[in-house]
Amino acid sequence: MQSGKGDYLSVATAAEQGGQPQRGTWSRRIEFVLASIGYAVGLSNIWRFPYLCYRNGGGAFFIPYFIMVFLCAMPMVYLEFSIGQLTQRGPVQAFTQLCPLLKGVGLGTVVVSFIFIGYFNTLMSWILFYLFSSLSPTLPWQSCNNTWNIPDTCSVAYTINDTGKESASQQFFKYRLLEISEGIEDMGGVRWELLGCLALAGVLEYLSIFKGVQLTGKVVYFTALFPYTILSILLVFTARLPGSADGVLFFLTPKWHKLLEIQVWIDALSQIFFSIGVGFGVMVSMSSYNNRNYNILRDSVIVACANSATSVFAGFVVFSALGSMAHQQNLTVDALAVGGPGLAFVVYPEILSAMPVPQLWAVLFFIMLLCLGLGSQEHTTG
Repeated sequence: MQSGKGDYLSVATAAEQGGQPQRGTWSRRIEFVLASIGYAVGLSNIWRFPYLCYRNGGGAFFIPYFIMVFLCAMPMVYLEFSIGQLTQRGPVQAFTQLCPLLKGVGLGTVVVSFIFIGYFNTLMSWILFYLFSSLSPTLPWQSCNNTWNIPDTCSVAYTINDTGKESASQQFFKYRLLEISEGIEDMGGVRWELLGCLALAGVLEYLSIFKGVQLTGKVVYFTALFPYTILSILLVFTARLPGSADGVLFFLTPKWHKLLEIQVWIDALSQIFFSIGVGFGVMVSMSSYNNRNYNILRDSVIVACANSATSVFAGFVVFSALGSMAHQQNLTVDALAVGGPGLAFVVYPEILSAMPVPQLWAVLFFIMLLCLGLGSQEHTTG
């Protein structure tokens, strides 16, 4: 084993001396850790994890989730970090150097990342659209007097689906942002506003990576840490609302019978793999800028634990708000209908509307989502 590793490092050194450019490195180890956390922690931590807890038995979901963290996420992060740090190359060259037969694995990660970018850029354009809409004197999802609202079915409060009513924030999401048509036969026209937001998202991603790892290492101090500041403020605000304790209790109370359902375990596995971002080649690429003497095992544990802790932290914010919404309507928390992107673009705007100076907090919240998206995107595109 020692001989094989020494031979490999000798070959790598000889290749560098043979004219290949010297690969840059992170200025500080903390920059690599923050960049990895910024990539791993993304939008799915904010809306998908709380929704899966809501759907899969509250606290009972923690058991399969954390089992998957220790059995799957940590080993996979350690593996990808190790491959990148050893080879000092991106995913395609790294897998090719390890074994020429694995070249297809490296190419596959590039293809997956390309598909992921197309999907993620759409979400980024939505975030930018909400951010610009938040700059208006009155938040557009606070009333039912807008041209896109359907007055007969619009309500200024969040409502459950079987009432036949939709909240103003729901109608803003469906009829202003998406302009949902009657069916697939009605394709609609080009949304020039969203197209402009999509182009702007691409420009922001380029600006965050065009100087390479040196600039990225500085950007992550803001993009990785700012979201925790906003989430902390939202938690303090929602925890003071009437009924918030009921939401937190629902979040933490396990429904043990759910553990007998295979779908709960599948959701836990899919969430941790999707959230932490293994299989995209990004962690291989980022760790390739490390010095070879970094303690990559410690970094792997830190990144995996930070990702999971953020998901749980966001869960407290969401369920505090859901408890307050249920209290306002004299309902139980499990009677509310929430999930998917609607959690970020419907429920969170409801929280922001109730805060003092809602325009300010809406702008800060969507800047936070933008930071989360950029943190994931800049490393994928890089």
